Amino acid sequence: MDHARPAGPGPAVRSFATGLLQDLDAVVAGLTLSYSSGAVEGHNNKIKMIKRQMFGRAGFDLLRKRVLLAA
Repeated sequence: MDHARPAGPGPAVRSFATGLLQDLDAVVAGLTLSYSSGAVEGHNNKIKMIKRQMFGRAGFDLLRKRVLLAA
């Protein structure tokens, strides 16, 4: 990361390295801790997919039933 920042291969790589360094504690924690929020993100993604599929149909009651049945 230190080599990419001053005169790296391009602006995209420099920007990526700078972003990693700005949030280095979170990056290190994400790579070293044994737990993650992957399961929560998966459920969130599933609910959003169902919501997109139902756009313009019925109402909240049907959406709630579909989310509960999908779990």
